[in-house]
Amino acid sequence: MSQFDQTIPLLTEVFSDQPDTEPGTPPAAAAPARDEVNAHLEERAIDTWSAPEWNLLERRLSERILQQLQGRVDFVLEQRLRDSMEEVLKHAVAGLTNEIRTGLQDTIEKIVVRAVAQEVAHLQSLKK
Repeated sequence: MSQFDQTIPLLTEVFSDQPDTEPGTPPAAAAPARDEVNAHLEERAIDTWSAPEWNLLERRLSERILQQLQGRVDFVLEQRLRDSMEEVLKHAVAGLTNEIRTGLQDTIEKIVVRAVAQEVAHLQSLKK
């Protein structure tokens, strides 16, 4: 199971160091302004936030990351389970088909043997 689903982004793609840019703005133009805003917000947070505010930020970030990851984990697990079940069901159906085929063949052979024996006995009784 070393294949990766290409539709699922890697963790490094989801959480990168590069800031997101607005649609339509070139990355080079948006980066300096956004970096300044981020630096200012970071300074203000470091200087003024209390321990409960930092704890709240940590909890909210953890919850958001867990929600994002859980959705992706659920999808991957469902897909792998579906693939595994498909293989198991194919194997079970093949085995069941062979058992039914063998049983049916045995039953038909017994019916034919009995029918032939009855017909031969009937013909012999007519001959006497």
